[in-house]
Amino acid sequence: MPEIKRIGVITSGGDCGGLNAVIKGVAREAYFLGIESVVIPHGYAGLYNLVQLEQVVYLNAERVSKIEASLAGSEAGHSRVKISKIDDPNKYERIKDGLRKFGIDALVISGGDDTGSVVVDLSSKGIPCVHVPKTMDLDLQSYSVGGDSAINRIAVFARELKTTGMSHNRILVIEVFGRYVGHTAFRGGVGAEADAILIPEIPVDFDVLYEHMKTTYFARIDRSDVKSGTYIIVVAEGIKNINGEMLYDESIPPDAFGHKKLAGSGKYVRQQLEKRLKVDPAVKEFMQRTGMFAPGVYEAPEVREVTPGHLVRAGHSSARDVNFGYKAGAAAVFLLLEGKAGNTVVNVEGNRIYYQATAEVIKRREVNIREIPIFESLGTCFGRKPEKFVYEIVEQKGRIERHL
Repeated sequence: MPEIKRIGVITSGGDCGGLNAVIKGVAREAYFLGIESVVIPHGYAGLYNLVQLEQVVYLNAERVSKIEASLAGSEAGHSRVKISKIDDPNKYERIKDGLRKFGIDALVISGGDDTGSVVVDLSSKGIPCVHVPKTMDLDLQSYSVGGDSAINRIAVFARELKTTGMSHNRILVIEVFGRYVGHTAFRGGVGAEADAILIPEIPVDFDVLYEHMKTTYFARIDRSDVKSGTYIIVVAEGIKNINGEMLYDESIPPDAFGHKKLAGSGKYVRQQLEKRLKVDPAVKEFMQRTGMFAPGVYEAPEVREVTPGHLVRAGHSSARDVNFGYKAGAAAVFLLLEGKAGNTVVNVEGNRIYYQATAEVIKRREVNIREIPIFESLGTCFGRKPEKFVYEIVEQKGRIERHL
């Protein structure tokens, strides 16, 4: 591989915590090694249009000092563009012309599975790239910057919503990102001590969910001296019904990577619960017994869906993501220097940099549902009848992998 004198930094896909730490990690390590680094703005759209830019931003010491690693989002910007889908037969040569124009020898690209698929594509076209894993969904084979930040924010929002739920005796359904996997809903929900957590890996039996909700919620209010209580459900956007069907909005065309628009899992869960509350004769007796019943006005508990949306990927990064972002960004520079283009930084532990082929890293990793029964035994509902936790005791031998 030719000598690397200048590196281009790209962030692509969705924004999240830790990305600014990745940028600073690349820039500062490159600077320390006598290599220049520049920002290529707007993700892959910016890479395609690089040849038209008059100038790029150099990540010198002064510019890097203005980037706050603890802030979420990315100083480099984002777009959801798949290079191979661009309607231009000369797109790859255009990209190479842009890189030559600014003397950029290689790229560090941070993103998730879609971004990683383009890293594989660009590498196959002779454009040296190293991938830093980034996705709050945590669906890559490796840890991804942004995941811990999202989990913590989901936990905080869900936990804090209990105050309004308690004030109004509401059942709250909190819909969070995750698309086809439930890692952030699962971990964030556990962190908030949610009563129920619904994830794509487990099709939801709404009769089971309803019975758990009714038993838990009724008992909670009956025990309260002021007859106050709430019930919190954290639901991933990509849940499936009992038939294994996901909820899509067919009126919206798929995005550049072929993903259909998911359609309101929080709203769907609310409607399923409301439908059952309306016809359950035990509900009226409960409302009367607890002094809440008002004929024709307030005859059943209120169910509200809340969608924090982009708030869970905004604001500040967790300390873990800042640590990982710094290390992974710096490690990406070393991989480029060692001619390891087309690979993903997996971890840095001690003086060892672990990497894996990007094509392997971007294969989807789902929640290991064998772990779910331990939380079911602790009282959390996952939209199914609880299963027994079947465990085995295994002595840890040798190296214990860590991310920090």
